Amino acid sequence: MSITLQEMDGVALMERTDTKFVFRFIDLPLFLEKIKNDYRVLEVKGNRVSRYETLYYDTTNFDLYHSHQRGKPSRYKIRSRRYVESDLSFFEVKYKTNKGKTIKDRVRQSEITGRIENEAETLLTEKTSMFAKNLEGKLWTNFSRITLVNKNYPERVTIDMDLTFKNTNDTTTINNLIIAEVKRDSKIVSPFLALMKKNHVREGSMSKYCYGVINLITQVKHNSFKPNLILIKKTLYGTFART
Repeated sequence: MSITLQEMDGVALMERTDTKFVFRFIDLPLFLEKIKNDYRVLEVKGNRVSRYETLYYDTTNFDLYHSHQRGKPSRYKIRSRRYVESDLSFFEVKYKTNKGKTIKDRVRQSEITGRIENEAETLLTEKTSMFAKNLEGKLWTNFSRITLVNKNYPERVTIDMDLTFKNTNDTTTINNLIIAEVKRDSKIVSPFLALMKKNHVREGSMSKYCYGVINLITQVKHNSFKPNLILIKKTLYGTFART
């Protein structure tokens, strides 16, 4: 059963708790089959797999990346995102609180130019202590996404695949990897979380921005991400039990 963008407004979850998982693409059809009665799938113009193009901003010295790398409890992601099928673009400020909550604010953009100006600059100033002149577009993270919406509770599950990272110097694509994220506003009963537990899929991953930086920028530190990188490597080349 599908759901439209308009119907999904009620579960936008701009303030939420996020839980991430990684698993192999080959496991996705079985997982979707097991939870098909619990969720509706977002459909945009007849497509149930939507393409996303995201430009992440950071300082010259990658200060936002290093906030993640050091495990700073309160941190930001600054990005512009284009939803390809609906041809909509937004500038977004995403804030992770020290309580583990994620708060997202955004404004419409006519196009992604790589500059933070006009309404985007106003939002940045209102929501952060950063200045647009100190941020630059660092890398693109493009992927395809399936979005599931819980039929009974305020919960969304995003399933991302076909990750491609690129900057002015390089491009890399990660095959066979799924990054799934459960987004909910309370400790509700989640069929997807139950499925992950039953199939021994461990909670854990990292932001796509940080993963992209690690793949493209060789000089940055990433020691604290080593457990996540090991998990991703095991996911790509190991196996999971199926039940």
